Amino acid sequence: MKNTQPHRPPGASGRQSNRTALIAFVLAVLAIIVALWAIPMLFMRGPSLAQFDTDKGERFASARAPSAELPAALARLGKIGEAVRELPKERRLAAMRKQIDRMFADRTPRATITRLAGGPVAGEWVLAPGADPARRTLYLHGGAFTVGSPASHRTLTERFSELTGGAVLALDYRLMPEHPRMAGIEDSRAAYRWMLDNGPGGAGPAQTVFVAGDSAGASLALALLAWTRDQGLRAADAAVVLSPSTDATLSSPSMSRNVHSDAMLGPAFGIVAKLPQAVTLWGTYLQTGINPRDPVISPVFGDLSKLPPTLVHASETEMLFDDAVRYTNRARAAGSPVELQTWNNTLHVWHLFNPELPEAREALAEIGKFLDAAIGASQAKRAGGAR
Repeated sequence: MKNTQPHRPPGASGRQSNRTALIAFVLAVLAIIVALWAIPMLFMRGPSLAQFDTDKGERFASARAPSAELPAALARLGKIGEAVRELPKERRLAAMRKQIDRMFADRTPRATITRLAGGPVAGEWVLAPGADPARRTLYLHGGAFTVGSPASHRTLTERFSELTGGAVLALDYRLMPEHPRMAGIEDSRAAYRWMLDNGPGGAGPAQTVFVAGDSAGASLALALLAWTRDQGLRAADAAVVLSPSTDATLSSPSMSRNVHSDAMLGPAFGIVAKLPQAVTLWGTYLQTGINPRDPVISPVFGDLSKLPPTLVHASETEMLFDDAVRYTNRARAAGSPVELQTWNNTLHVWHLFNPELPEAREALAEIGKFLDAAIGASQAKRAGGAR
């Protein structure tokens, strides 16, 4: 009987196997790429907050040109970059931390500063002359969760002690990358619990309690407010957050719109704003180990009801401007008494540069008015409870 099988040239079956394997490989790669895109876009991005972009708050200096004092502040910042630019990559972070801590080393402290003793975390007490130790503020410094310390932010913690007439606990929370992102969050919670019952002179209940922070520290502060509510702890009488980071998904429009106008964050984080969102979402998750939309690192996506009176400050020209806008509008929609005040043509956390920047003096005066009202309300509440 004749062989009816079609004749195949030598090696044809091998080439067919190679083509099949190649197709399978290409399909597998495409499936991985689709998954790497779909997972963050479906599960890490968070809901759209575009509806909360409308109300831009109370505007100050909206038509004012940049102040004559601004170049000096920029020069002070520039010295930090100059000091670390030529260093090997492995030495830059330590050098950056040292330079930031010394940014205002030429200032003579007006307040009494003592290291925290006996507390659950590291920090320092800052007391202006005549400060009431029963009136306490927990201050959480900024620095992208990787730099900064109580020393770097004394121009602000001293002013908060003066404005509140009380003691400020400047927290030295644990930083990345030596510690996970959650470590700083846990430190802020432990410090708040402890501060309710302990002051600079030892154990004793707080009469008035404030929470404040800037940038990354403002994110910690806002997350802390929601956590204290959920834990049933005594709420802060008021909170002040400066240039807050509220959205770790980096989806606020100003993150890309204001790259070139943000003299502080633009040079360091401008490249991040140009990356596809799926890439930045994965980057945040891999860096923190936390879903970027989780309210513990993105307060804007959390339950924003029943929060204490909160004052939010932001620069209209900074990358985090819409983080502040969206948080404020969403909190107000949830019924919380949150106010937004904005300034134009100034720096991210320009308050640090006081008293030289006129915008800083103006902003701190507004903070003083807000805190005075909160202190008055706290005193009235205590008086009512005593009757």
